[in-house]
Amino acid sequence: MRKLTIAIVATALTALFGASGAMADIKIAVAGPMTGQYASFGEQMKRGAEMAVADINAAGGVMGQKLQLSIEDDACDPKQAVAIANKMASDGVVFVAGHFCSGSSIPASKVYEEENMLQISPASTNPKLTEEGGPNVFRTCGRDDQQGLVAGNFLADTYAGKKIAVLHDKTAYGKGLADETKKQLNKRGMKEAMYEAYTAGEKDYSALVSKMKGAGIDVFYLGGYHTEAGLMIRQAREQGYNVQLVSGDALVTDEFWKITGKAGAGTLMTFSPDPRKNPSAAPVVKKFRDGGYEPEGYTLYTYGAIQAWMDAVNKAGGTDTNKVVDALRKNQFDTVLGKIGFDAKGDVTAPGYVFYIWKDGTYDYM
Repeated sequence: MRKLTIAIVATALTALFGASGAMADIKIAVAGPMTGQYASFGEQMKRGAEMAVADINAAGGVMGQKLQLSIEDDACDPKQAVAIANKMASDGVVFVAGHFCSGSSIPASKVYEEENMLQISPASTNPKLTEEGGPNVFRTCGRDDQQGLVAGNFLADTYAGKKIAVLHDKTAYGKGLADETKKQLNKRGMKEAMYEAYTAGEKDYSALVSKMKGAGIDVFYLGGYHTEAGLMIRQAREQGYNVQLVSGDALVTDEFWKITGKAGAGTLMTFSPDPRKNPSAAPVVKKFRDGGYEPEGYTLYTYGAIQAWMDAVNKAGGTDTNKVVDALRKNQFDTVLGKIGFDAKGDVTAPGYVFYIWKDGTYDYM
């Protein structure tokens, strides 16, 4: 019996410290579109995660253990997202900062729930993620119904009597955001003059632009990503069509301006308050900039997700998912995003959406 007890203890110690006797690393991951047309956002997430892990490890790690980061590419493809979720579960990953696209986060969340892994998305805004997800699902970004409320009210207040088109790319994110915006616009007593779906990934949207021009559309709201938004507004200007583009948080990348050039000037979009302006984020922002990288978009949202998880692990006394989930729900966390917490659904309790405007190659508050 004594030999059996010793064997069990030895096995447990080997799992914790490894064969070398050194304390084993804690495996975490960042998952998003590292390749494909949304790779600029994957780069933001990757940069944010790498910096967070480097800073945490330099400060001694989490409860004396170093973090080991894996970078997983889902290319914003649902099937690939599920595949890498299963891979991470097999690899012993305890926490995932991801995914970017809601269409990836939602199916992957089912794997994380089944495997009792913690997920905090820095970017997936579709309400279904936390409405239908398990207790292990959180996000540091806002929701489409919050963003759509702000956008719908803005359109109603600013463009009363004008012709408005609502477009979407048929994705969970794009259609969800467009529909929430449309819902609020309609609630305010305004009916859109056009509601159209388009196919993401095409290069020529001139026919859709011509259709809007022919219908006398004054402003179009686009639920979708920067690539298609940039092409549409550029092709509109090429037709001499001075339509106003309003969109959401997927335009927070300098890739948008690289597509549009000066044609993108005046484009409006909603996004959470810029964390780069938070005093608490200043040292991290400086470190990024000193390294030649601008931490725009979801860079700091990924960094903040890892910060919140780390703090929750410390409060929970370990990485047990159930205990960490409990700590995330019961506490506030000081992060580069400011002080944040999470509600019962896993949604972040932080300031909502504001409007930004693109001009001279950069975006700032409107």
